[in-house]
Amino acid sequence: MQVSINVNGGQQSHEVEDRTLLVQYLRDDCGLTGTNIGCDTTSCGACTVLLDGESVKSCTVLAAQAEGQDVTTIEGLGEGEELHPMQRAFQKEHGLQCGYCTPGMVMASVSLVEENPNPTEEQVRSGLEGNLCRCTGYHNIVQAVLTAAKEKQGAAE
Repeated sequence: MQVSINVNGGQQSHEVEDRTLLVQYLRDDCGLTGTNIGCDTTSCGACTVLLDGESVKSCTVLAAQAEGQDVTTIEGLGEGEELHPMQRAFQKEHGLQCGYCTPGMVMASVSLVEENPNPTEEQVRSGLEGNLCRCTGYHNIVQAVLTAAKEKQGAAE
């Protein structure tokens, strides 16, 4: 079947099998390998992307279900060479170690701050509980999200 999806601001059209997952489509057909495959069971969140602005685990969405929608991956988050504020905050607060979970964690964090521009630490921890990190202990990740939220609030004022 032919699938046409707006990925990172550009139209992508590819012939895929009916059972192709969005994560496979992004990696294999679009060549965007920043979206990681971690568990294939929705447990880890390494495959998190934005689908029409909402964070989704792309291992649970068929490519055909994303037909005609906007998908943003970690590669499309910033503006050219300019990092997105959440990416800068993860860098500033050392919110990564091995980096495998980082793309999904950043994408989930962007969605979280869009929905709740001024989250508490508890709200960040709750909001990211669907994304697993086996390296960091989450402290720096939470700090990164809080930092990005504060910077966004400051920019809005």
